[in-house]
Amino acid sequence: MADDKSKILIVEDERTLVETLEYSLRRQGYEVYTATDGRLALDVAAKHQPDLVVLDVMLPGIDGFEVCRILRQTSSAPVLMLTARTEEIDKIVGLEVGADDYLTKPFSMRELTARIKALLRRVRLDREEMAAPTPEVATQKMVFDNLVIDLSRRELTYNGQVFHLKPKEFDLLVFLVRNRGIVLSRDLILERVWGWEFDGGSRTVDVHVRWLREKIEADPSNPTRLVTVRSIGYRFEG
Repeated sequence: MADDKSKILIVEDERTLVETLEYSLRRQGYEVYTATDGRLALDVAAKHQPDLVVLDVMLPGIDGFEVCRILRQTSSAPVLMLTARTEEIDKIVGLEVGADDYLTKPFSMRELTARIKALLRRVRLDREEMAAPTPEVATQKMVFDNLVIDLSRRELTYNGQVFHLKPKEFDLLVFLVRNRGIVLSRDLILERVWGWEFDGGSRTVDVHVRWLREKIEADPSNPTRLVTVRSIGYRFEG
């Protein structure tokens, strides 16, 4: 059973699959909403504010990538994208527009449920950490000249500008900073920041690093803080 009455929006144009997913997720205790095209999905999301979105890539009208991009402008709810295609470029595009995880059809209901639970668990842990920080976190800030990381507020300030990062952006930045000067492999970063059950691939790390560079580097194309170590991973220079 679901740990709470989380709201899930299923966006899928294959009606049989929609009915199957809706039935199974409702039985597990979730509150489920559905949409069979992109425009309807945006309307339903705006009205019901889902906690998680299961989003098919191939939709009539607005495709899933565009729906995800628009959703990201107003919502931080995790997005699990579904596709019948297996090309790596699909996963990259999905991550670029803000998807949190990726599942290729055909898939088992058991696998989908596991992904949903993992994504919702991350959101819940992030909220709990923000609502009740430890005494150490409540007073701790990491300061590097014009870069300030506020652990209690989960905020980044660079050159006086405040950024409210996505949960995994912030977790990645903190992990890199706490291990500053150390070369961290993509696999290690995935394990420590996303968790062992995440199956999105190392490209996820690259995308999130690029997002961070756009915020904390004077010249993102020539980074001096988030440095790439060829064929291995990344190193934070404090």
